Amino acid sequence: MLKNILSILLVAFALSSCNDQLDDINRNPNATETPLAPFLLTGSLKHGADLYWGSNSSFNSSLLFIQQWAKIQYTEPDRYQISNTDAEITTLWNTGYATLITDLNTILAFPEAQANSNFKGIALALRSWTFLLLADTYGDVPYKDAGQTVSPSYNTQREVYLGLLEDLTEAQNLLDASKGAVTGDLVYNGDISKWKKFVNSLRLRIALRISDREAELAKQTIASVVADPPGLISNNNETFKFIYTSSPQQNPAAAWFETRDDYRVSKTIVDKLYELSDPRLPVYAQLPSDTSVDRYVGAANGLSNSDANNQGFAKTSKPGTYFLKSESPAVIFSYAEVLFGLSEAVARGFISGDAETYYKQAVTASLNQFGITDATTVADYLNQAKVKYDASNYKKSIGEQKWIAFYGQGLDAFAEWRRLDYPELKPGSATVLEGQMPLRFFYPGTEQSLNGKSYKAAVANQGEDLLTTRLWFDVK
Repeated sequence: MLKNILSILLVAFALSSCNDQLDDINRNPNATETPLAPFLLTGSLKHGADLYWGSNSSFNSSLLFIQQWAKIQYTEPDRYQISNTDAEITTLWNTGYATLITDLNTILAFPEAQANSNFKGIALALRSWTFLLLADTYGDVPYKDAGQTVSPSYNTQREVYLGLLEDLTEAQNLLDASKGAVTGDLVYNGDISKWKKFVNSLRLRIALRISDREAELAKQTIASVVADPPGLISNNNETFKFIYTSSPQQNPAAAWFETRDDYRVSKTIVDKLYELSDPRLPVYAQLPSDTSVDRYVGAANGLSNSDANNQGFAKTSKPGTYFLKSESPAVIFSYAEVLFGLSEAVARGFISGDAETYYKQAVTASLNQFGITDATTVADYLNQAKVKYDASNYKKSIGEQKWIAFYGQGLDAFAEWRRLDYPELKPGSATVLEGQMPLRFFYPGTEQSLNGKSYKAAVANQGEDLLTTRLWFDVK
């Protein structure tokens, strides 16, 4: 009996030693055993910028839906011929949850010795921004349970927005320049005062998202934001943007156009910019490579592959070089957006002020953002009848100019177009939604197989899992 016990112990010891050796062999000597807050922050900012400006969430989906870009070949996404397994639909969800929210939750869970309150305030702000993108795009999404279980329940879009307003209030309280330095911040270089402005700007954005459903809460939130001493993003130098460098840390659109040539500026926005004599046109588009074509030519959205090809690769305009340089910035929250938001808040009666003045300042900020600073050029543009603020239809004035100002910011341009209902866009001739425009993204197909109970509950609450299902914030 004793002999048998000894034999078992020897085998167990041998297996244990073998496992220890295998652990040593499989350990990466260059890997960080304990994640560090600065590295997680840097990674989150980079992953977030890539996600927001990258092909799948931006120029192969939302920029097509919003008709700022168009496809000149491989036109399936431009015709809305997309499935719930395509990267255009799944990338925002998968990267948002598995990478961004996971890493930001790690920072939030660190003890004080690993991450001071400023790291946590920034992490909470970035996590709120990520959840906002998800809710804006899919509708009801996992929020309270996200990262806590393998089968998280979904919160309604209303619950997410209201929860994010609370989270951002907490983030504002955590941010305090006297409570420790922040490193790894590639956006504001550890300037806590600018992060506090970004947090308030996000609160303004969310308040406007809910304004057609929760007007009183939106009014209270915006009044609180405007009165808050830290303020809002207050000039173009404070715009929240990620600055890229050279390959491989380059702007995703620049990397794409190095090897691919399947996108053009949309005819819809080119025609609108011509109609308004808009000085941003040469920034947003390039002249066609065919030198016999002496004007900017947009490509039509939603065409068949053959019809799209027939427009001519050399006779249509690529996006402007401003957006296709390796170091082109990924703008995530602009000063112009803040001013448009304040204009709308006044128009809705949420705060006092002059809506037209804020509107003019917003358009000017956008022109300045893209290098148009000549005072005469700006004044001439603002004085055109089609550009002047229309108090009787503020949604049209703000909606059209915000759409132009948001060029390249596909996800937020998509959200604001649905909320404000301007500009009036029409689907292309070969689109597959029976004359309708997309109003959301599908849930990824994996949700049905891996989180089926929660998925079914969300669909039962929100409506069918279709591109054309109208979301809670989007009141017609």
